[in-house]
Amino acid sequence: MSAFSNIPPHAVLPLGAYDVDELRKAASRADQRLFDADCSDAKDKSGVMTVLANAMALPSHFGKNLDALYDSITDLQPPSEADHPGFVVILRELPESSRFDAKQREALLDVFRDAADFFYDRKTAFRVFYSVAKAR
Repeated sequence: MSAFSNIPPHAVLPLGAYDVDELRKAASRADQRLFDADCSDAKDKSGVMTVLANAMALPSHFGKNLDALYDSITDLQPPSEADHPGFVVILRELPESSRFDAKQREALLDVFRDAADFFYDRKTAFRVFYSVAKAR
């Protein structure tokens, strides 16, 4: 049974219930592009955007704001030869601090939710799994 068998193809979910290695394997088996963003060293929105830009190989003109993030994500292309085209995004250790608070985190996750809706309309899987760092 695939790690994706009980996960909707368009979802933004907490990572806690899933094994990262299994998600990686499932993405590989499904020929879906995997983006793994370790945000453990990010302290604020700028740091998170830098991690995302690097992990997702976003274009050099990426503006590091939420609108630019949405535009860059929705410009991504799944592997053309994939039987089940799609993306798996793992956002590990999003900051929990006064410089990146719950409101900012929810705004970021809303961008990924909106992207999931975009890819739903294009019959392309888009699954995002995220975790939040413990407050330091």
